[in-house]
Amino acid sequence: MTSRSAEAEYLRDLARLRRVRDRMDREYAQPLDVEALARGVNMSAGHLSRQFRRAYGESPYSYLMTRRIERAMALLRQGDLSVTEVCFKVGCSSLGTFSTRFTELVGVPPSVYRREAARATAGMPSCVVKQVTRPIRNREASSPSAT
Repeated sequence: MTSRSAEAEYLRDLARLRRVRDRMDREYAQPLDVEALARGVNMSAGHLSRQFRRAYGESPYSYLMTRRIERAMALLRQGDLSVTEVCFKVGCSSLGTFSTRFTELVGVPPSVYRREAARATAGMPSCVVKQVTRPIRNREASSPSAT
């Protein structure tokens, strides 16, 4: 394969990966798995996973779970749904997995977040709340730097 054809293939893959990411953003509450996502863009599940990680720095599953947790955070801040209802509303099928992933990404369990979030964000515009409450993965957290 020439470098020009390899580059063209890479660009085609990137376009397909954007479609996969956009689908996860839109359909986060639907049952999505890597095989179904890969079929939707005519890729193998393995190739999709490798290329997605290469392009976005995380697996498709991690990306999808982050979107689900972000949406869960917004629903928990509203306070009118139980943690279990939020879990299922964002597309998770296991309360245990949901709670574990939520705690990993947010730093506190969903029930604690629900109690504390309303107080912490009171009076903030929703666009600011979305930015300041975005989950931060351990690898994204800034390390202490010398100033």
